[in-house]
Amino acid sequence: SIMRKKKTTDSSHPPADLSEGKEKLRLKQEVGLISGISLIAGTMIGSGIFMSPQWVLYHMGNPASSLLVWAACGLLATFGALSYAELGTLIKESGGEYIYILRIFGPFPAFLCAYTSVILVRPAGLAAMCLSFAEYAVAPFYPGCSAPQVAVKCTAAACILILAVINCLNVRLATSVMNIFTAAKLLVLLVIVVAGLVLLAKGQTQSFQNAFQNTTTSIGTVGVAFYQGLWSFDGWNNLNYVTEELKKPEVTLPRAVVIAIPLVTCLYLLVNVSYLAAMTPSEMLSSGAVAVTWGDKVLGNWTWLITLSVALSTFGSSNGSFFSGGRVAYIAAREGHMPDILSMAHVRGLTPSPALLFTAAMSIIMIISGTFTTIVNSVSFIIWLFYGTTISGLLYLKIKKPELPRSYKVPMIIPIIVLITAVYLVLAPIIDQPQTEIFYIILFIFSGIILYFPLVRFKCHPGFLKRVTLHLQLLLEVAPAARDAN
Repeated sequence: SIMRKKKTTDSSHPPADLSEGKEKLRLKQEVGLISGISLIAGTMIGSGIFMSPQWVLYHMGNPASSLLVWAACGLLATFGALSYAELGTLIKESGGEYIYILRIFGPFPAFLCAYTSVILVRPAGLAAMCLSFAEYAVAPFYPGCSAPQVAVKCTAAACILILAVINCLNVRLATSVMNIFTAAKLLVLLVIVVAGLVLLAKGQTQSFQNAFQNTTTSIGTVGVAFYQGLWSFDGWNNLNYVTEELKKPEVTLPRAVVIAIPLVTCLYLLVNVSYLAAMTPSEMLSSGAVAVTWGDKVLGNWTWLITLSVALSTFGSSNGSFFSGGRVAYIAAREGHMPDILSMAHVRGLTPSPALLFTAAMSIIMIISGTFTTIVNSVSFIIWLFYGTTISGLLYLKIKKPELPRSYKVPMIIPIIVLITAVYLVLAPIIDQPQTEIFYIILFIFSGIILYFPLVRFKCHPGFLKRVTLHLQLLLEVAPAARDAN
């Protein structure tokens, strides 16, 4: 087989035995179709649709081209998710890009992916979501002015701590929170959509006159617009991070994808149309929180409902991101690419609590040091670098190993389109508008080489780490977990 041989047991630490060695500790398969749809849609619908529309409009220059970008982002997310669905039914392991790169290309590129994702990408994405949650949550306490950054960042940090508690207790509680918040945010978006259709029916179409005027022609600027739009679709691959916790993954994964992403895409387009029906492009560009401005114009005294709904929506999205993001550290540690303590699960809650707590800690550090816009642009570059690598792995398997058993196959043209787009999104901003932040990100990725060879390849571990791991096991009540039978 082209894929690297999987370990039948965890060589770095044998699975812990419970009940006098008769039962092995493992994560439960508790994510069904409804929870899978909620995880995808609930993570996608978060801060982006309430904060990114004005930025897409700003970079594209007019309403029509910005709507085309939103549609293209939805199509691209669908294509990417369908490609990942084939990988997920072929390699039935949790971990997303990391585990696919590991099985196809080997440990070195997989380590760089895990190192970057665990230390930077996942915590930064969660930090951006929680910062946007905090912006809306504290806004009512500072009417007529911007909230102090200290209040925003403290609220965002509190949000992360609450998410850590929810996700560390048990999987069922976390998925129940996702289901409830997904239903609530879909209701809010439907309210915005219906109100927008009513405004259009009343003739408020001035934003769509000469809609293509002043369209930008810079490939770098278009790439940044896609970054902002795709941020709102981020989460389309989240189910691949928890494949081992899915019920019947070969069925649940493709079905959840084809239901959730087209639904979210249609809602996003209609919500953008509603924004433009209620506001002129210049009003959108000057808005600090486009959903709240929309509420002021359409709902009047009931605007507080929008503020509350956006805060709850962003909290639900953060929960989904936190749920899947902690699994990357857990799987990478299980494969020997992260400290052993991160590969352990709580003996009663059966959740990867050490990995979740580590993700929470890194996210709080990101909150202290960053802002929403800078985090989005920086993280998007890395995300699409690894998306492109993963999709190239799928194409490699389809060409070199077509005989591998697959319960689901995506047409070849779809991953090719995703790969071309990923290359464009990685290279266009660098070529057109090179920024020092991109250089630092690339430098950070390759700094993993310094850690890989001594710690992973040659396993030169300081002796005190074993003692630290043992004390943390006792403190956190965790034990090594067995690989899932999938």
